[in-house]
Amino acid sequence: MSDKTTNDPQSMSFLDHLEELRWHLIRMSLAIILIAIVAFVFIKSIFTDIIFALRDPNFISYEILCKISRTFGMEKGCLEEMPFNFISTEMAGQFSAAIWTSITTGFVVAFPYILHEFWKFISPALYENERKHSRGFIIVSSLLFFIGTLFGYFVIAPLSVNFLATFSIAEVVDNQFKIGSYISLVRASVIASGFIFELPIIIYFLSKVGLVTPEFLRRNRKYALVIVLILAAVITPPDISTQIIVAIPILILYEVSIFISKMVIKRQNKKILKSTK
Repeated sequence: MSDKTTNDPQSMSFLDHLEELRWHLIRMSLAIILIAIVAFVFIKSIFTDIIFALRDPNFISYEILCKISRTFGMEKGCLEEMPFNFISTEMAGQFSAAIWTSITTGFVVAFPYILHEFWKFISPALYENERKHSRGFIIVSSLLFFIGTLFGYFVIAPLSVNFLATFSIAEVVDNQFKIGSYISLVRASVIASGFIFELPIIIYFLSKVGLVTPEFLRRNRKYALVIVLILAAVITPPDISTQIIVAIPILILYEVSIFISKMVIKRQNKKILKSTK
């Protein structure tokens, strides 16, 4: 790598910044690829113990759903078996599924390192006191992302699989799902949830640059509620109870974001008062 990366960011040209960004992207990609290779070695275990586990009626999420249903006197949430099988209709279907699943695993596992490289790229443009919070930013952002992926895996994906697998328009129709379709559903549920849980971090930075204030967030809470319900409808099957279950943590994140925005504005106002004295 050239010495340009050690130069003062103020003196770097546009091409220098592009070169710097290129190396960060290369290191991110290498991290994802290396983890993806390891994941590919254990791909059968990943499919059997993680991805296809959602097809097991004894999966923990289904057991909890069954207990909740019985509490309210309903047996609808209890499953004895998943009424569907997987099929692969393409020559490279299973191999392609293994490759993309390995890459997805690489991205999820390497997410903290990706954040680290992203922060290294933008940190030279920040003040010294802002750069001190880099470790906290990476830890909190990674924690929120992993919590989001777990929420997607244990809540959104099982609810989606349960609804879509048991939905039937007629008894003569057997569910034979393409393996790619099933994996896409699980992947979208997990990755989308991971990014949704980054909302407090996004609000933090928007508040830092003055684009968002706590008053703005409170004033538009009713619009946020509509957006959250629409988002829940997009990432979940058309089942009201499922959408409510998904919407609740997102609304909690929104309220947490208001608190975070309030703290950011409060600190900035204190700095302004100190500088004027």
